[in-house]
Amino acid sequence: MPAPDLERRVAALEARLAAAEAVQAIQALKARYAQLVDARYARGAVVEPARLAALADEIASLFAEDAEWDGGRALGVARGRAEIAARMREPTLLFSKHYFVQPRIEVDGERARGRFDLLAPCTTQDGRPHWMAGVEEDEYRRVGGAWLHQRMKLSVLFYAPHQTGWQKILS
Repeated sequence: MPAPDLERRVAALEARLAAAEAVQAIQALKARYAQLVDARYARGAVVEPARLAALADEIASLFAEDAEWDGGRALGVARGRAEIAARMREPTLLFSKHYFVQPRIEVDGERARGRFDLLAPCTTQDGRPHWMAGVEEDEYRRVGGAWLHQRMKLSVLFYAPHQTGWQKILS
């Protein structure tokens, strides 16, 4: 095999490997976000303030300095790490368990886009269990070799009381 052809093949393989590693890193980033957001609750209550503040700062560290977290009409928008951390210090629930599934991630060099379906059982602050389903459309950027959220936007499909279920909400 001529050297230029081999070099092209190696370069193509390196590009594919880099994209695969980026997808894996972004999936790990999303999983870490879910773990940290859910860790704000323990035994049906918000964790103590010092722990909540530490978790909020760690959640914010998963975002670029100029990132945007958009929770829609119900949850609001936070821009920049400081606002994101402040927003995460104000939980709106007593319990949540985020399941991000069906990842669709497209990598373009140092940037990427992702779309995840979300299912989250949760408990409101008045103690009522709910189901939430939605779609998160994300933008990512590699900063200092690490993938971070540049923009996260939640679109809620339904937020239904557990006992009622989603059928009445969707009909």
